[in-house]
Amino acid sequence: MSKAYDDGLEIRRNVLGAQWVDPQLEKAKTDDFVNTIQQHVTEHCWGLVWTRDGLDHKTRSMLTLAILTTLGKMTELKGHVRGAIQNGCTVEEIREVLLHATVYAGVPAGVDAFRNAKEALDALEK
Repeated sequence: MSKAYDDGLEIRRNVLGAQWVDPQLEKAKTDDFVNTIQQHVTEHCWGLVWTRDGLDHKTRSMLTLAILTTLGKMTELKGHVRGAIQNGCTVEEIREVLLHATVYAGVPAGVDAFRNAKEALDALEK
């Protein structure tokens, strides 16, 4: 693997949690089709973008939540809510990001984001 992959894997585990990342990577090792996207995401998203100095991880998390809300990608949003907490975001900041995204993404997207974020936050408390 490349340095970008190794760096990306470290950040991905730190942000999302090894308990979520490692099973995906293990499963992907047995499926070349899925392994391709896991390698790409780890190297390019996490290793080449999240490692950059221009924004801190907390800011990147907040941006990611807004973008995932806009795109309606709720499975990813749940993981990134956990990551946002890990990166120092408060529940109040997450709420404000989702509310702000609702204005631009639309109420149905915002309602769905709030519902899924709440599920992720509640799971963290258990």
